[in-house]
Amino acid sequence: MPSEKISTSRRTLMQGATAGFVTAVATRAVAQTDVSNSAGTAMASPPQDPRTLYPHPPFPAQEQPWPGLAGRMTPRPDHGETSYRGSGRLNGRRALITGGDSGIGRAAAIAYAREGADVAIVYLPAEEPDAREVIQIIRAAGRKAIALPGDIRDEAFCQALVEQAVSGLGGLDILVSNAGRQQSHDSILDITTEQFDWTLRTNLYAMFWITKAAIPHMPPGSAIIYTSSVNAYDPSFNLLDYAMTKAAIANFSKGLSKQMIKRGIRVNAVAPGPFWTALQVSGGQTTENVEKFGEQVPMGRPGQPAEIAPVYVQLASAQASYVTGQVYGASGGSGQP
Repeated sequence: MPSEKISTSRRTLMQGATAGFVTAVATRAVAQTDVSNSAGTAMASPPQDPRTLYPHPPFPAQEQPWPGLAGRMTPRPDHGETSYRGSGRLNGRRALITGGDSGIGRAAAIAYAREGADVAIVYLPAEEPDAREVIQIIRAAGRKAIALPGDIRDEAFCQALVEQAVSGLGGLDILVSNAGRQQSHDSILDITTEQFDWTLRTNLYAMFWITKAAIPHMPPGSAIIYTSSVNAYDPSFNLLDYAMTKAAIANFSKGLSKQMIKRGIRVNAVAPGPFWTALQVSGGQTTENVEKFGEQVPMGRPGQPAEIAPVYVQLASAQASYVTGQVYGASGGSGQP
């Protein structure tokens, strides 16, 4: 991966642009919250052609060191910063979201806050610039925000982050286990034991540890949501270890749902297709694949995180009271389920 050299002037310019972006987002967030709360319902949007809503490939060639930052992607992903309007569907709820700094986790965090939930997000320390934006957006929506930086490959941290979330939020009734590691390898011969262990500890062990620590704090009516992938059903040739973990997540969610319904807790998973997130540009795809990312699906483009956030809202809300043990897809017209 080529080294990334950023001049002082360039860095200053980007920091200024980021600050301006966050200020604009915060202002819009307050406005959107006021509109939603006063009307008691979200404002309706006119029908729009989904094919042309967002950018299509080819995208600029780009690489970032793991774990990557959404703020440095071109084009910048849409997480719903200026578009998501809440309608009170999660008023008073308390959510813990791993990987909440960018991508799908960030979109869920923004949507949950705009729907009335207090939110704790977990992220790697290297993702602090993205995380600060999310924290500000949550607070601009009038909700409590808890930042939990750390490495979920460590069992002790997984247990501690749950305790900190429960303490900071005053309880817990939504868990979104979303953080994941994805690295492209053309052959199993290229995957070292260290890399294999890194993927499994991030995608599976952490999910297990965090879920196990969270359940005793979650009352009846709570919801657990996992992020699987279309790779669970149709694995990409270059994502062998990642795809394996996503299949395990889908299976885990179905099995756990049968246990947790005895506690009144619903468990579901979401299986996204190609979504434009920092995961892709930080080793999750080759540079060539990034340039044409999403062109293979019938929609002809990747999904934006903002487009899948409503699925996470629905699965967390009381309106989905009869939905458990399911895997929801959003893949631009291809894949399963």
